[in-house]
Amino acid sequence: MLAIKSPQTYYSRPGLCADAGGLIAPFADRIAILTSPRAWEAVASQVAASLEAADIAYDVSYLQGECTRATVAEHQARLARQSSAFVLGIGGGRVLDCAKAVADGLEGGNVATMPTIAATCAAWSPISIMYDEHGGHEGTLALKRMPALVLVDSEVIARSDVRYLKAGIVDALAKWYEFQPYLVKNGDSLALSFKIHAAAFAREIFNAWGEQALADNARQRVTPALQKVIDANIAGAGLANSMRDDNPSPGVAHAIHNRMTHLPELHGRLHGEKVGFGLLVQSLLAQGNDRPEAELLAQLRRYDAPLHLSPLGDRLAEAARYIAASFKFPSASAALLPFSLAPAAIERAVMIAADQTF
Repeated sequence: MLAIKSPQTYYSRPGLCADAGGLIAPFADRIAILTSPRAWEAVASQVAASLEAADIAYDVSYLQGECTRATVAEHQARLARQSSAFVLGIGGGRVLDCAKAVADGLEGGNVATMPTIAATCAAWSPISIMYDEHGGHEGTLALKRMPALVLVDSEVIARSDVRYLKAGIVDALAKWYEFQPYLVKNGDSLALSFKIHAAAFAREIFNAWGEQALADNARQRVTPALQKVIDANIAGAGLANSMRDDNPSPGVAHAIHNRMTHLPELHGRLHGEKVGFGLLVQSLLAQGNDRPEAELLAQLRRYDAPLHLSPLGDRLAEAARYIAASFKFPSASAALLPFSLAPAAIERAVMIAADQTF
């Protein structure tokens, strides 16, 4: 079985916030906005004016803390009491995942996502990531309904810290490096081929335009280079993540990331930054010679991925044991990989990656 899930419409251009009301109006005349204080501040004047011009009533609420199952349930109950079924999520991945999950559990629910940073593909992705109240990964929620709209205003994203764009590039690059190993034993999978082609397209954009996009973001200028990279981070990576068949191909680097989220010392790192370290670990597992793939290492350094675990200090060995012992990966998917995911191998690779002597 091949399944491809995508948003109904993806819009991306500078100044899009000013048209949000007109784009949402065909779906609802009353909406609930879920956001964060910082994200709402970045778009409030234009979005509010646009909604009011389109005669759309709205109320604004903020995600407090992490995207937990309890938080999702609380927002769902509140919106059900208000008879609100259309959710507009505005912010980063944590907020967008929560907005998607909230709408997915409402009767007749629908959602539009408006990313204010390009650090992940959450605005498009067919899942919502669930965390515990401390920020530790607790699993994924597969969405029954994809967003009706993805609204990407590149002017807003251009004003964000360039660190987010770097993390988003690494997170998007991860799809290429994570899916490729499955070709060895699962090369006849059409879904896998589609995923790799989408990931390869994003990778080509980064190779051609990545450095220029970072420079333009640092100057807060929307340019063709920045627009291409924003769309590769969100739509390219999102599309690669949206294809499934009977042989799932989860990412090893993301599975490493998931265990890293349970280490309080690393909570200051962005999703893509932790995924970058996970890619380094995956490469060491695959290479088998205590040295990562040179091209991957160059890419990670190009985008300033923090390839060390220095915040752990003396707890490094303990943390490596924890990551290895608690690592979760479907056994059927692990069997399709050409390298071992044994706890001892993972622990050794984490220690070598953190040592950085190569």
